[in-house]
Amino acid sequence: MLNGHLVNLEKRLQAFTRVLLYHKPVGELVSRRDPEGRPLIFSRLPRLELGRWVAVGRLDVNTQGLILLTNNGELAHRLMHPSHAVEREYAVRILGTVSEAVIERLLDGVQLEDGPARFESVAEAGGEGANRWFHVVVREGRNRLVRRLWESQNLVVSRLIRVRYGDIVLPPRLRAGASIELEGEALDGLLRSVGLPPVTPETPQKRRFGGETRGREERRRNRRSALSGKR
Repeated sequence: MLNGHLVNLEKRLQAFTRVLLYHKPVGELVSRRDPEGRPLIFSRLPRLELGRWVAVGRLDVNTQGLILLTNNGELAHRLMHPSHAVEREYAVRILGTVSEAVIERLLDGVQLEDGPARFESVAEAGGEGANRWFHVVVREGRNRLVRRLWESQNLVVSRLIRVRYGDIVLPPRLRAGASIELEGEALDGLLRSVGLPPVTPETPQKRRFGGETRGREERRRNRRSALSGKR
């Protein structure tokens, strides 16, 4: 029976998959506990009646931007797994001169302490003086990967913001420290992108409407049966 209960719980979680888009500010940890008492993102999230929030990847304490959270462990696993090669896009401010040769090396790939790494794309995005903005894309979630790639070229990252995970973009009006829930077609699209069936939870309004409709139909059938009996 224990296995049966676990299967039923897993099915319920799958049927009511929820995904949050959270705008992590600088200074918060993607963790449930911190011995130093620093702010934690999980303390800002809405409570779940079933399961718990799982972060899709991490951002270090000095990085800002989009974090996806879900109550569906399989969805989180697939979004993070290297086999799905989900794109992560970052806006990064660099202190120093970035030459074409540097960009070419970062696109071709460089050797880091934990293996080779590269940017999928690098696009200039303006800036003033010694600070220049770029948008970069990677397809893996190794620790501090974006920072380490730039540092391999003796450049300093002065600001880093994750602006996209897969097809999900950080909403421009979502302030730091706030979250918004992914719903409808956007949620279904995220599930499909990693090979999971789309499951949009039925809303309470729809359940109530369905129950009222069935009740009215049953009452009408009963009235028709009663009239037929009188005849």
